[in-house]
Amino acid sequence: MVMLEEGLRKIIADLIGSAKNIAILTHTNPDGDAIGSSLALGLALKKKGIDARVVIPDGLPDFLRWLPGIELSTTFVYKKEKAIGIIEGADLIFCLDFNDPNRLNGFEEYLFKSKAKKILIDHHEDPVRFADITISETWRGSVGEMIYLFLKEIFEEDILDKDIATCLYVAIMTDTGNFNYASSYPEIFHVVGDLMKYDLEKDRIYSNVYDAFSEDRMRLLGYCLQEKMVVLPGYHTAYISINDEELKRFKHRKGDTEGIVNIPFSVKGVRFTALFIEKKDRIKVSFRSRGSFPVNRIAAEHYQGGGHTNAAGGDSFLSMEETLQFFESLLPAYAELLSEG
Repeated sequence: MVMLEEGLRKIIADLIGSAKNIAILTHTNPDGDAIGSSLALGLALKKKGIDARVVIPDGLPDFLRWLPGIELSTTFVYKKEKAIGIIEGADLIFCLDFNDPNRLNGFEEYLFKSKAKKILIDHHEDPVRFADITISETWRGSVGEMIYLFLKEIFEEDILDKDIATCLYVAIMTDTGNFNYASSYPEIFHVVGDLMKYDLEKDRIYSNVYDAFSEDRMRLLGYCLQEKMVVLPGYHTAYISINDEELKRFKHRKGDTEGIVNIPFSVKGVRFTALFIEKKDRIKVSFRSRGSFPVNRIAAEHYQGGGHTNAAGGDSFLSMEETLQFFESLLPAYAELLSEG
């Protein structure tokens, strides 16, 4: 499970060893992998006596606020001057869980202005070449798994502890849908098995992430299933759309729509799901699939997006009604692929 060649490992180890201040950046609308992997790296660097800080573009979902090391994070939209100061004062910058600096959603200009060396660690396809060092392994289920390997290879001593292992486990668990997808290879379970050695409280972690939603979020979920889920059996497809008025009705908070795109898979025969959420200036589109159906192809060709084979997303700049009509109009072209599973 070696990720780094010896020469690259030494270069990175030297960069870390000579750094006093390290910034860790991750993407807008951060998920469990983005936050978990960033905090794990930050905690490990702190143990080495380095001032490591995590900068995220916008707010944290409530179900991630309990994570160890959360005090290392600064949110750009709420504390802009502090976030800029962290980036400007960094000797080294890590970019985690995004393949394009545009996903920083507003503070990429400060990344580009910085003269610090930049290291990208990511698992999304077609990374933009903006970093000095790019570590890209698109077949891995999460960046959390990559950070586990990174820490094992960069530091001679075992730097992991319960807090770091907890953050890594959350990263891996959430980005694989609790090991339901992107996890069909032995190495990922070797990683999780090793994390368990650090007194990991697996059941408590699961409950903190998946059993911590508000009553409003649960009622939103029920409404989506009863009123908004459209099933198209002929195309093995189902989708859910949520407009701004509906989000306000259920007192939407960041993270409330997390995982909703996966729920239609419980319908027998569904292999392709989509979630459309109305934003201020666009419709956010999320895709998931089972089997070999490439949702990243649809995202890239029609929604200015991308992602993985089974998990991707993009944007529509049509109205919600037009967006849904356009989506359904695409399905006949993919009917053969969808029927193959």
